[in-house]
Amino acid sequence: MSAQPAKALAETAAEFGLKAEEYALIVRRLNREPNLVELGVFSVMWSEHCSYKSSKRQLGKFPTKGAAVICGPGENAGVIDIGDGQACVFKMESHNHPSFIEPYQGAATGVGGIMRDVFTMGARPVALLNALRFGDPGHPKTRRLVAGVVAGIGGYGNCVGVPTVAGETNFHRGYDGNILVNAMCVGLADADKIFYSAAPAPGLPVVYFGSKTGRDGIHGATMASAEFDEASDEKRPTVQVGDPFAEKLLIEATLELMASGAVAAIQDMGAAGLTSSSVEMAGKGGLGIELDLDAVPQREDGLTAYEMMLSESQERMLAILKPGREADGRRIFEKWGLDAAVIGKTTESGHLVLRHRGEVVADVPLAPLFEDAPLYDRPWVAPAPQPRLAPADVPEPGDYAQAVLTLVSAPDMASKRWIWEQYDRHVMADTLEDSATGADAGIVRVHGTRKALAVTSDVTPRYVQADPYEGGKQAVAEAWRNLTAIGATPIAITDNLNFGNPERPEIMGQIVRAIDGMAEACRALSFPVVSGNVSLYNETNGAAIPPTPTVGGVGLLEDYARRADFAGMHGGQHLVLIGETRGELGCSMYLREVAGREDGAPPPVDLAAEKRNGDFVRAAIQSGQVSVVHDLSDGGLIAAAAEMALASGCGAQLNADDELPAHAWLFGEDQGRYLVATAAGDALLAAAEAQGVPARIVGAAGGDELAAPGVFSLSLARLRQAHEDWLPRYMGG
Repeated sequence: MSAQPAKALAETAAEFGLKAEEYALIVRRLNREPNLVELGVFSVMWSEHCSYKSSKRQLGKFPTKGAAVICGPGENAGVIDIGDGQACVFKMESHNHPSFIEPYQGAATGVGGIMRDVFTMGARPVALLNALRFGDPGHPKTRRLVAGVVAGIGGYGNCVGVPTVAGETNFHRGYDGNILVNAMCVGLADADKIFYSAAPAPGLPVVYFGSKTGRDGIHGATMASAEFDEASDEKRPTVQVGDPFAEKLLIEATLELMASGAVAAIQDMGAAGLTSSSVEMAGKGGLGIELDLDAVPQREDGLTAYEMMLSESQERMLAILKPGREADGRRIFEKWGLDAAVIGKTTESGHLVLRHRGEVVADVPLAPLFEDAPLYDRPWVAPAPQPRLAPADVPEPGDYAQAVLTLVSAPDMASKRWIWEQYDRHVMADTLEDSATGADAGIVRVHGTRKALAVTSDVTPRYVQADPYEGGKQAVAEAWRNLTAIGATPIAITDNLNFGNPERPEIMGQIVRAIDGMAEACRALSFPVVSGNVSLYNETNGAAIPPTPTVGGVGLLEDYARRADFAGMHGGQHLVLIGETRGELGCSMYLREVAGREDGAPPPVDLAAEKRNGDFVRAAIQSGQVSVVHDLSDGGLIAAAAEMALASGCGAQLNADDELPAHAWLFGEDQGRYLVATAAGDALLAAAEAQGVPARIVGAAGGDELAAPGVFSLSLARLRQAHEDWLPRYMGG
């Protein structure tokens, strides 16, 4: 193995994102200086993206077990039991930094990568979601980033043939220098045919298959673990390039290889490429692994061992086959036109050994790479509490009708039709509810059954910014509420924890308290975490993003005929509000968009009330008692009523409240609430009273206006124009 001067390597380690003390630790673990290849391997495996060195201690707070949990965190994706011998496999991951530098390919390869995490477990992908956060619409980069990211998501998902059924899109100046692109994939598998990544025994062949390796994406994991600055555009070579048609072939080849019985273990090549896949497979199995890099299929001439190990070229897999099954693999790979080669074997050595051009170019113990990376208990300070705002602390609008129009046309609240019309939402022919249909979650039928999966993505960053603990609780509770509002039984979540630099105590405080709140909500709602991703260092020149712990929730409908949406409201129905209203205006959309303020404490989340109210609503849907339901979140009662009216093409009249001023009643964002349209309002009230659930009739459906008599009145046509026009007009320049 060739060596470099220790001083030069120490300087290179710093360029690779390793602290001086981390480099010194590598030297102690090896009892010698590493060479460049070994240093590259350590740098990516010890990056925040791969090792979770700043967050792992906190992640242990999450509940990860439950009656339906088959596989929790630690594998490529989480797995839950959905009955009848079937399982749902799902995960969410970020592609934030690549998408800011190269929005089309960054977003596209984020979609491709999250699908590989799912089909690596033996599941066929059946649904995609995305959670997008962009900067201020007035920022000079925002329009280009929106266009590129949306095109990348649609271009990849549409070509592979997996429907994009749900998601969310926010705009805020806090993301001007660092957008967020969180992608989620959901798949279906047989519960007894889940595939794992741990190598089971020494002496087994290691097979590479998929696309050839090139120089794209080198040090992508390191880039994802660093802050941005003015030179960020120079990192464009670290962004991978995706090929959705190759991904489709890879899906089919992988599932066929699994069905053949030849697979002993399997891992996709995601962040850190061949390095992470080989290290994790051998490390989880307590074994060693030897690779002959001359055998790696290569797209370019002259690739070095360092480049091959750190490349993040897309659409690649690594499998360990059972003894004597190489011919089966070769037949399948040839059928699907994929490059494939036996590039190594598992060993008993406990080492990663790399050979290239007749030389051993790396020989390092696996333990420091896989299970013994540095773990930090970062110092943190609790965020300062914000004052609770009473309704009297927030001025009423001079013109309520204009306030409603301002709210429904605000960037976060306006229709995202321009975005979701670019996504194929119905390919595979199992989508029952999607972004277009007027429901609180996407719904995808489990083919050939009466069951359906419900999926959603939720977080309210302004709540987390003001109070990470309450905001963390609310993110989980809203995901649970969205699944409940369509009649599904919530089962488990995945998450994507997006924060700034954890080495800053105030940012680490956000991380600690948000996880505390999320974990408490998961326990109270029996909603365990089964997979996820942490994305830190999301900041530019020291300015961090708003803390954004995105939650992806999955639930089950036993009979998809018994479900609810909010597009079926019609004249003659009562509007029944489930849950208590106190008029919480702190951190509300009204406060930001109408009053021009961003202050106050967010609405508190009473988890016992959340569960009681939600269980009541879900039972009413599943029993067939109600079928038109919308949860209340951003914008409060008026926003939910407006969305129901627009989705249904039916007006609504809302009653005034005797105790609260109109702005607190209409725009307050109290949690744990649902708006139900039903012809049997009195019966629903009686049932709610019997179970101790707060409920009241707050209006009636009918006509062609949205109105609160004596406060405002707006035609649906004017409301629709305000809601629909903002994004197309913005994207049109």
